[in-house]
Amino acid sequence: MKLGSGHGAGIALAILAAFGFSFKAILVKLAYPYGIDAVTLLALRMIFALPFFLWVGFTASRRAPALSWRDWAMVSALGVLGYYGASILDFLGLKYISAGLERLILFTYPTITLLFGVMLHGHKVTRREAAALALCYAGIAAAFAHDLGVAGDVSVVWIGGGFVFASSLSYAMYLSGSAGMIAKLGAGRFTALAMLVSTAVTFGHFLGTHPVAALRQPWPVYALGAAMGLFSTVVPVFAQSAAIRRVGSSKAALVGMVGPLLTIVFAWALLDEGFSPAQMLGVALVVAGVAIVSRR
Repeated sequence: MKLGSGHGAGIALAILAAFGFSFKAILVKLAYPYGIDAVTLLALRMIFALPFFLWVGFTASRRAPALSWRDWAMVSALGVLGYYGASILDFLGLKYISAGLERLILFTYPTITLLFGVMLHGHKVTRREAAALALCYAGIAAAFAHDLGVAGDVSVVWIGGGFVFASSLSYAMYLSGSAGMIAKLGAGRFTALAMLVSTAVTFGHFLGTHPVAALRQPWPVYALGAAMGLFSTVVPVFAQSAAIRRVGSSKAALVGMVGPLLTIVFAWALLDEGFSPAQMLGVALVVAGVAIVSRR
């Protein structure tokens, strides 16, 4: 497989996206010991990512037709769900649970999207899809049991797991509603506009609950925020879109299944989190479940 080919480049871009998305949880965990809260950290992430999305949004919209008010309403709703709602819930959850468990719970979004199809559009669940659901949630249960076993207070694991599951739910809602807008506006333009809406909402949340002086942080927090905004937001968002254009969404999703394993390895190496058989069993079950549900 040559990297220069469309297929090879697509696989490489999908791996890069999975790497960037997986490392976000590690960066968040590294920032929390400095005393920063979730809202301020998310605001810093968006500040560093904002110039790139402004540039992409401007260049993609310069010669494109103007959006109708209905288009703006849809982009705004999806931006709030997919990049503000999912992010703030995820950041809150990471205060309570391990990075490895967070990534496994977040990785259920394909199965939640499937369930949305059942509830909203009357789709029937096949045996293969039912097996995928069972495998995914058995895997989460295994990893959840590990965190409960090492936690001093089991209630914090339930709280953190609830926040991250709500994040996965928010992202699945975003995915369910974004396909039509991506087809209409293009992946780059839609992503940039949705991110700009999310950034505006994030800043509104921050300014409504914090003084501006809260952005004054130690330099390591700025470095982590910059890495989060660039390497774990801008790069993977556009790498994923480019990978989907080259190899299709199904194959890009399959490559992205290395994400939970990468997060657990990073957490073990950088955060000194446990690396137990229960976690590995959880990874194997969730990856198998998503592989099944992602097949054509």
